[in-house]
Amino acid sequence: MTTSQQPQETSTGAPDDYRLLLPEGWYRIPLEPERCVRSVDVLVERQFKGVDDAPHLKKRVRDELLDQADKAIQNGGIEMYLSLIQVGPVPASASLIVTFIGSGPPATDLESVAADIQHSGAAGTEAAVVELPCGPAVRARNRAEIGRDESSGEVLSSTAVDYYLPIPHSQAFLLLSFSTPLEAIAEAMVGLFDAVAASFTWQGAFA
Repeated sequence: MTTSQQPQETSTGAPDDYRLLLPEGWYRIPLEPERCVRSVDVLVERQFKGVDDAPHLKKRVRDELLDQADKAIQNGGIEMYLSLIQVGPVPASASLIVTFIGSGPPATDLESVAADIQHSGAAGTEAAVVELPCGPAVRARNRAEIGRDESSGEVLSSTAVDYYLPIPHSQAFLLLSFSTPLEAIAEAMVGLFDAVAASFTWQGAFA
């Protein structure tokens, strides 16, 4: 699936659009209040089609999705994607949030940005400058505890990969935030995240 979206205005000569490729089975939620609610409702109805005896679960899923989307909007999110892919009987749960960072990180060069992210991030965060087809970017990876399994007491964790993409001819950044709660297939999902980031291209004035 190909998608493009206009980032918010930056400066003359900066790109006004971007394009990236996602596998089939990812669902896009635009992070504009009215469109977001409609998109979440369509997704929930689709996922619960034929299930008439779980209204409370359906409402909880809807509320959780809207809460996640609202937090992304408050942070400058442009769009959110959810993986609906199945690996056998198991959903390959993952998400991508695209965020516009208007003022950019405090540091002025990418090496310093990477150092700041690694220093201020959660324990075990790894950040480095990488070269993508669209240009240099900062890639950060970390693993965070998200709770415990109520039955086994096992610690549950998520793996996150963030790409900070400097927008050409501006002081702004575009942030690609990938995450998955599935530790068993985390490495495979990280490989997918990296492939999606590598597909990113700028469109518009810069092009």
